[in-house]
Amino acid sequence: MTFSLTSIISALNAKVSGSFEDFKPENISIDSRSLQNGNGTLFFALTGSHHDGHQYIQQLINKGVRNFVVQYIPDGLENKANFLVVENTLFALQQMAGYYRSLFSFPIIGITGSNGKTIVKEWLNFLLSPDYSVVRSPKSYNSQVGVPLSIFGINEQHDLGIFEAGISQKGEMEKLENIIQPNIGVFTSIGSAHDEGFLSQEEKIAEKTKLFNHCSLVVLEKNPLIEHYISQPKLTWSFTDKNATLFVSQKWAENTATRLTLVYQDQTFEVTLPFTDEFSIQNAMNCIGVLLYLNTSISVITERIQNLYPIEIRLQAKKGINNCIIIDDSYSSDYQSLKIALDFLEQQKLHQKKTIIVSDIFQSGLPTEVLYQKVFSTLQNNHIDRIITIGETISNYLSKLPHVISFSSTADFLKQFNTQSFQNETVLVKGARSFNFDEIVVLLEEKKHETVMEINLDAITYNLNFYRSKLKPETKVMVMLKAFGYGNGGFEIAKLLEHLKVDYLGVAFADEGVELRKAGISTPIIVLNPENYSFNTMIAYDLEPEIYSINGLHSFLKIAQEKNISQYPIHIKLDTGMHRLGFEAAQLDELIAVLKNNNFVAVKSIFSHLAASDDKQFDAFTYKQFECYQENSKKLTEALHIKPIRHILNTSGIFNYPEMQMEMVRLGIGLYGIGNSDYENQQLQNVSTLKSIISQIRIVEKGESVGYSRKFIANKPTTVASIPIGYADGIRRSLGNQKSYVTINGQRADIIGNICMDTLMVDVTRVNCKEGDEVIIFGERPKVTELAEFLNTIPYEILTGISQRVKRVFYKN
Repeated sequence: MTFSLTSIISALNAKVSGSFEDFKPENISIDSRSLQNGNGTLFFALTGSHHDGHQYIQQLINKGVRNFVVQYIPDGLENKANFLVVENTLFALQQMAGYYRSLFSFPIIGITGSNGKTIVKEWLNFLLSPDYSVVRSPKSYNSQVGVPLSIFGINEQHDLGIFEAGISQKGEMEKLENIIQPNIGVFTSIGSAHDEGFLSQEEKIAEKTKLFNHCSLVVLEKNPLIEHYISQPKLTWSFTDKNATLFVSQKWAENTATRLTLVYQDQTFEVTLPFTDEFSIQNAMNCIGVLLYLNTSISVITERIQNLYPIEIRLQAKKGINNCIIIDDSYSSDYQSLKIALDFLEQQKLHQKKTIIVSDIFQSGLPTEVLYQKVFSTLQNNHIDRIITIGETISNYLSKLPHVISFSSTADFLKQFNTQSFQNETVLVKGARSFNFDEIVVLLEEKKHETVMEINLDAITYNLNFYRSKLKPETKVMVMLKAFGYGNGGFEIAKLLEHLKVDYLGVAFADEGVELRKAGISTPIIVLNPENYSFNTMIAYDLEPEIYSINGLHSFLKIAQEKNISQYPIHIKLDTGMHRLGFEAAQLDELIAVLKNNNFVAVKSIFSHLAASDDKQFDAFTYKQFECYQENSKKLTEALHIKPIRHILNTSGIFNYPEMQMEMVRLGIGLYGIGNSDYENQQLQNVSTLKSIISQIRIVEKGESVGYSRKFIANKPTTVASIPIGYADGIRRSLGNQKSYVTINGQRADIIGNICMDTLMVDVTRVNCKEGDEVIIFGERPKVTELAEFLNTIPYEILTGISQRVKRVFYKN
């Protein structure tokens, strides 16, 4: 970095405790869990309704961090580190980033819109890198926190920046504009994302376009509504309006490509795009607009634009061979994204052993020696057990690190690849696109068929924070992971939840908890349906039982006595009207008598379960349950002289009855993007997408049938696609015979005939598709809730019914 902290302390209006005179930040951090924190770190202790970074300062001091930006100095730490005390640490982070950005005078491209921001950013990086030293936002770092962290990636060697800005409510874009300070703007599109944060689409457009307040030019598709809010000069493009700056006079598809004839300033030229979908064409047009403004020659544009490629912006965690976990980041290799990938590796690791396969690092803006010294230190700090370098440059600079194996090319690595050399480890595959690391991922992945369930970890984080926003800061959160995380996955989601510092995890049976412990999960785990025979196992793995009967309590006490255990945490379940499990009022005296003066167990929590919290027509019954719970739990606490955690709310209860939250709530299906009302569902993000591919397409003539029992008879020539997924994968047979549908390239295709064990067939007569195209079984459309309605059931049954033979892929944007 080119600035010392002392130069901006006055701008932050900060109170200084300690000395910052000789400190120049090498790493700006907000995450206490990152292994990259060290003596060169400046840590911002951000606060939120359910998070306070100040409570981790002692841990960071123990790791060697000495410099902090805080809102208060924790007791006892005044003389142990240097502190800048500010009124608001997030605002200070943004202010510092804005100041840092102002130290550089090269052009910055600022991108906003509802969709396509990251793709346009990555494509512009690809198109402009031959001419500029580009710095850009890593991944999708476009939030109030992500943008300032991205800005700190700028250094003196860069001469062009590309940063994206995303908002979810009014008042946010002005802050991001002050940080990015873009000279050139790109507006990608306007859609429904984050509609809930605005009164109207016009209000959302007005907020987004504030990013362009000081731009010399804004590139966008010609749209009078959007243009109304942009006073700066505009370069517009259009397929229909000849008055646009850049007009598409002709457009035609050629197999997998699209040819466009473009008219710009009395010049006519042709470009070929390696795509046919409208979304990609629109994103490419925004890129062409920027290139034209930057005076890129027509010949260069036509040459480079035809080499655009699909962007994989997600970090994906996949099951690999020999009990490995594979972190797939095989499409980019720059220093900023390397640090993000290493943090994800630490978060998702199933095994202690960590391996990284990494290619030469590109586009850092730093001198090669300086760059690789940073890479060297970063890998060293992350305690990587084995480093496999591919590429002449990186192999040379990292040769002195322990446990390094070097290859000059991917082909050389593949020649010597041995499946048995990867066992019980977490492997990060991190390479530039030109190194074709996707070939390595294919070899390392566990082989399953082409149907997968993709789990969006960012959406899980979003949904957790949505429900947390309904709670008081002190209210604890227990997240349910029973039934394989409602069909989504177990330890992978548990790893994320532990990273997000939830207070408890809940499982149905002891073996589920054991698997989480074996995966390294240390968060307290409650077993909600413990069988008496599993109590020994639970004690061995530090699992906490729900106790719902006198018989179960006596069984557990007997084992605790045999093992000479004291104060083992248990959780008492009260039955207040659900009539499933739990102590009724008449049993409380006996329960108290057993627990009183008993040193073998400690009542950690007392809870109950609402039977109808999802249906407001049963308000009276729900309040009666709550009243019963309060009365019975009070009797227990007073008789036993204890102050346990109390909880009664499930997902729908959090949403409908926040006044009943007490000390803890239990979040279940809502975490996975499914609420119990239309309004609640609108606030949540989709987590699970079940997808497959088209195996074969055929024409079925009039009068011919499709599938078993000839349930579909064609009344005209019909184009039929076969999809390799069936009832053995969890797709109910009753969804066949045009009861439900799939989407292919955004278009609906009805399921026809009976669903088979491993295959279903769909009518694609009116769908533009080909063999190998992706098929969405459920996700954004159709939604799981829609399938549940077709079957007259609940979304829980759909999700938990997806077979374990369907591979789960976990990803972050």
